[in-house]
Amino acid sequence: MSREIAHRRTGKLARIAPERIGELTDAFITAQDVKPSSRASYRRSLRQYFTWIDKRGYQLSEIARPHILEYKEDLLASGLTSLTVASYLTSLRKFYEWTEAEKYYPNVARGIKLPRRKQQFKKQPLTPGQATQLLQFYQDRALRDYAIVNLLLRTGLRTIELIRANVDDITYKGDKRVLMVMGKGRDEKDNFVELTDKAYQPIRKYLASRTNIKGSEPLFISQSRNNMGERLTTRSISYIAKEGLKGIGLDERAYTAHSLRHTTAVNILRAGGSMEQVQDTLRHSNINTSQIYTATIKEERRLENSGEALIDNLF
Repeated sequence: MSREIAHRRTGKLARIAPERIGELTDAFITAQDVKPSSRASYRRSLRQYFTWIDKRGYQLSEIARPHILEYKEDLLASGLTSLTVASYLTSLRKFYEWTEAEKYYPNVARGIKLPRRKQQFKKQPLTPGQATQLLQFYQDRALRDYAIVNLLLRTGLRTIELIRANVDDITYKGDKRVLMVMGKGRDEKDNFVELTDKAYQPIRKYLASRTNIKGSEPLFISQSRNNMGERLTTRSISYIAKEGLKGIGLDERAYTAHSLRHTTAVNILRAGGSMEQVQDTLRHSNINTSQIYTATIKEERRLENSGEALIDNLF
């Protein structure tokens, strides 16, 4: 770090020249004990913040709490989702915690509240009938795509978890066949989903169609000319799912590959399962995340026994 920045630790806080802001950002990010993806997120967020400061004609050394509140209001007014705004503000709070600890700037972001995100999901789950239709769409088309969609519907795997899976991740825990999973934000495959016979048999048929398979190979591979035999991407999985959803008439933006994960959760509740089973199957760290699926069940019950329909029986 340059002397211009370093001298702040012993002297009065002074303005950092604009060309030194990148150096300050680098120092902050280097000091964070986080994953590379989080470092990249911090960098993007701070770039957004410093651009805002520059457009307003503010100096970094002049920033006080009212400025941070103004920045928050501008983010919200820009049409960004509450989740994105919360991400930007979280990075900013961490940045100012660090600048205060390093005696560069006071923590003017302390206590800034993050916007509340309504606990609901934007992607729609499928009804059991729609799930059956979706599987029928693939059944006579492609072994691989049928196995993928069937697995997503029956286990609630995320697309990133699906593409990370290798052939030898299929194993046993006691007498239960399972697929070991590297979950969201994890570094190793330390969780699992159960592969019931209905979930496993399409995978078995698909694997039987491949030759000389090694355990370390991806569970599902590309069949395109440019990437033959390579691991699929999340984009590929999204395309496969969307093709089938469109094919059965679910072409709205609310229906995507992630809808299949929601379908798993809601179907557990439809079948009489508990919230703990939803949490365990979807591998949520907090059961509050699982609670959002009860809204769909309540909505379905309300529509099945609506007061409006009772009125129609009278006149």
